[in-house]
Order: sequence, then C-alpha cells, then structure tokens
Amino acid sequence: MQPHQDRLYAVGIDFGTTNSSIAISSGGSGTELVAFPATGSEITFSYRSVLYMDQLKEAGQSRTHSWTGPAAIARYLADGEKGRFIQSLKSHLSSRSLTGTAIFGRHYALETLISRILADLRLHAERQVGAPVRSAMIGRPVRFVGAESEADDAFALDRLRHALEIAGYEAVEFEFEPIAAAYAYGSTLDHDELILIGDFGGGTSDFSLITVGPGVRRRGRRPGDLLGSMGLGLAGDAFDARIIRKLVSPALGADSMARSVKKILPAVPAWIYANLERWHYLSFLRTREVTELLKSAHARALEPEKIEALMNLIQEDLGYQLHQAVQRVKMELSGSEVAQFRFQDGSMDLNIAVTRAEFEAMIADQLTAIETCVGGLLESTGVDIGDVDCVFLTGGTSFVPAVRRIFTSRFGAERVKTGEAFTSVARGLALRAEEATARNS
Repeated sequence: MQPHQDRLYAVGIDFGTTNSSIAISSGGSGTELVAFPATGSEITFSYRSVLYMDQLKEAGQSRTHSWTGPAAIARYLADGEKGRFIQSLKSHLSSRSLTGTAIFGRHYALETLISRILADLRLHAERQVGAPVRSAMIGRPVRFVGAESEADDAFALDRLRHALEIAGYEAVEFEFEPIAAAYAYGSTLDHDELILIGDFGGGTSDFSLITVGPGVRRRGRRPGDLLGSMGLGLAGDAFDARIIRKLVSPALGADSMARSVKKILPAVPAWIYANLERWHYLSFLRTREVTELLKSAHARALEPEKIEALMNLIQEDLGYQLHQAVQRVKMELSGSEVAQFRFQDGSMDLNIAVTRAEFEAMIADQLTAIETCVGGLLESTGVDIGDVDCVFLTGGTSFVPAVRRIFTSRFGAERVKTGEAFTSVARGLALRAEEATARNS
C-alpha cells in the first residue's frame, strides 16, 4: 500500500492476549496487513503482545525504558540482568483487584502498561501508510478472561477504551472478534452462507452464527444477519496451564514436602503454582514477599533442589522460555501422536515424552466447556446443524486436533474450514471499519 496523505484509511486492530495484528483498507483493493520487523531483515504480520521494561543508566542516572512486541523479546533475551517481561496483559482487564503493578519502585496502572503496546501498534501502522492513524475498529472478545457477568465485560471494555485513549487513539469502535473473522471469510464468497465462526485466542474462545456473503455486502448488514454469539474465558493459555501443571510444576516442588516443627507440610503454598500456570501472573511473582517465602521454604524442604529451581525460574523471569517450550510441544502434538517436552534453565533439565492422548486427557474438561458453549449457541438460536453452511475456525488453538474434532464430528469435515491463524480477525476488522466509514460519510 503506497503512502498517500489524502487517502482515507480504514484500520482494524486485533489486540490479542498473545498476538496482535493490524489490517488496513483504503477501499476497492481488499485489505493489507501491517508488517512488523522481526529478526534481522525478516518481517512478521503477527506482533507478540508483550512488554519489557528495564532500567538503563544515562548521564549517571537510571531511567526506565520499555519495548514491545519482537523488540521486547529481543531485548529481554539479550539482557544479562533481567528487567520485567510481561505477557498476556489483556487477561487482566476484567479484574477489579489488579489495578497495576510496581516496576523499579514506580506504580504503573494496567491501562498504562497496555497503552504501551497499543501505541507501538499505532506507530507501526502510521509508518506503513505514511499518515496519522487516530481512529480504528478494535476487536473484543464476546467474554473477557475472568469476566463472570455483563458488568465485568463492561468494566473490561472501559479499561481497554481508556488504554486506547492513553495510546493516542481519538475515535474507536469495537466489534466482536468472531464477527470480524466472519467478515474476513465472507469477503471470499461468491454466494451468501450461514456460518458458525470459532475464534480461538490465547485467553478466550468466541463463537458466532452469522450470515455473510456478497448479497449481505450489497444490501448492507442487518441486525438479523447475526443470529447470536457466545464465548468463554479459556483457550490456548488454559491448555498451556495444564501442560505446566502436569509436566513442569512437579519438577519445581509442587508435590514436595517440608518440615514444620513436628509436622510434614507442603513446602510451597499451592497459590504459587497456580500463578505459575497463568502467563499473565508469572511476572508478578517477582516480589520481595515471594522471594522471602521461597527462601524459607527452601531451608525447610525435603527436596530443596526443586524449590531452588522454582526460585531460579521466577527470579530469572523465564516465563517466555517456558511459554516457548509449551508452544513447541503443542505444535508437535498437532502433527504427531507423541512429542518431547524440553525445558532447560540451568537448575533443571526436563525431557519428557508426551502422547496426544495424554495431552487430550489433561484438557478434557476444557474441551467439554468448548463443546457445551457451541451447543448452547445452536440451542439458543434455534439453528439446526444442517442449516449451517460452513464452520470457519481461526486462531492457533483451532489447529489442536481435539478442538477440530468438536466441529468435524458434529458438522462433518467437509464443512469445517480454517482461516489465517493470527490475522483473519484483523482483516475482518478493517473491512468493518471501511463499512462504518462509508456509513458515516
């Protein structure tokens, strides 16, 4: 897309729990993805939703600097003494108890931290189009992670809107992420279809039943085109948590005991391991209180080497490396019946064979929750399985064989299609932004 100051750009931003992407449309020529610099001369269209903050000395004084996306990962891996590497910030939006965190002695509100990522996304879009980007169509889940009511969802959305304002966005509209994915799929059709969209992110799984196609585009979207939407606050991160619980936490002392006067008790409180399973809490374990608690546990532990490994994981802030190890074994299990989970950090060396059947047993209740959500959507809308023309799945978790079976067993493999894992939603948001611009002009 050639820069042009007078051209009107419609921008769609998919700010995800794990990955983000941006698509731009200027009318008549489809959508174009914003390219982000990766390693060396490489580029990527998927921007990791991560933040890294460190203190650098300038003129004899320490100043805090921050990086996001691929630059944050590169800086984190290059640093000898680690700063703060934070993942999955979006997962905190519905939490009223987590207002922010202290970093290098200063308190940062959650919205401020999120705004750093959103601001950099905007700047990357501006560099590509050569013009200011102040308005956008922003994706949102049907149900935010941790939200238990509509009030929780509204609270999370208000916080996201505030973060966007801090990041320099002056006008934003929100669209459900599965509906955006439906727009991306619908733009490829030469006939109208009733489709079931499944959008699997890092923290949420969202589903919509909607009619899309050229007929809908010609006449304009009507409220009746969307039959219904449902979502739940679990997806890829929840699957990752089960792998950590089964394969990693035991090596870090989850089942270890310690001496306490005349009793033998668990060495480390269970909540430490619960936080270890959730990427968006891992970096927040680097506190003085947790450090002192683990030192005391190490002194009393019957297996002190495991507690030492846990301390090293937290103090070295190795959440990213652990996350990568989990992602690798999930990807391998999507293509093979057995895979090796490998993770080494200097204090422990894990090399564990895992079968696909074992992994599916770990996530069985989560698979049931997804299946129940899909069934509930069909029941609440009164749509018969035979009336659904296509099932369109997007997001990394859609490639997990057990997840795909939920849909192929019910609708048949011939009706289940897969879109671009990390960019379908952004493309659909850009199309929705273009539609909204035309409507308001």
